[in-house]
Order: sequence, then C-alpha cells, then structure tokens
Amino acid sequence: QVQLVESGGGLVQPGGSLRLSCAASGNFFNIYPMAWYRQAPGKQRELVASITSGSTTNYADSVKGRFTISRDNAKNTVYQQMNSLKPEDTAVYYCNTARVGPFGTTLNYWGQGTQVTVSL
Repeated sequence: QVQLVESGGGLVQPGGSLRLSCAASGNFFNIYPMAWYRQAPGKQRELVASITSGSTTNYADSVKGRFTISRDNAKNTVYQQMNSLKPEDTAVYYCNTARVGPFGTTLNYWGQGTQVTVSL
C-alpha cells in the first residue's frame, strides 16, 4: 500500500510560481515512476508531467518550458516547480504512482489533490 500526500497549492497571480510537493510512504520509492496529473472543472484528468526511476522526464505540451518535475529519493518526495503560471493552469493537481498488481494488472495510487488557482 502506498500513500501520497501533496502540498504546495494555492492562489497565485498570472505569471507567478508555485512548487508542489508529494511525499510518498512505503519502500523502494526510488525504483518507481512518479507523475503529476491535473483536473480542471468540467474536464477530464490529464497527465502533466512524469519522471522515471532514472529521472527521465516527460511533459504535456501545454506546460513544456514552464513546469519542472524532479524527485528526491532520500526524502521519498517528488516535486513540481511551476513557473509562468496561466489562468488555464487552474486545476486540482494530483500526485500519482503505479505498481504492478496481481496477474500483471496496474495499480494506480493517488494523493488527495491540491488546488492551484491562477487568477488576478
């Protein structure tokens, strides 16, 4: 069982910055991929950024050049630095990780979410 706890959301003006953190429980954090998703009102949850165990990163086109995902394996924590924020970045942001379950199924674990609001 994995527990994920996000923090760092809030209200910020357009052009501002926020840093999200996600602390994970459990062992072997360093060997698993981590990701950030977001869900805006009335929209489907979408992948924002991901990072592999080897720290290879991937970003949605909408956030490339503005968001940076990173991980600190010693602290079992993944971060997302968000710069040049836009009103369309407003959403609940969720931390995610996956494990292989019985019979090769994928078990997804989610945090409780943290609200990011970009507005004047």
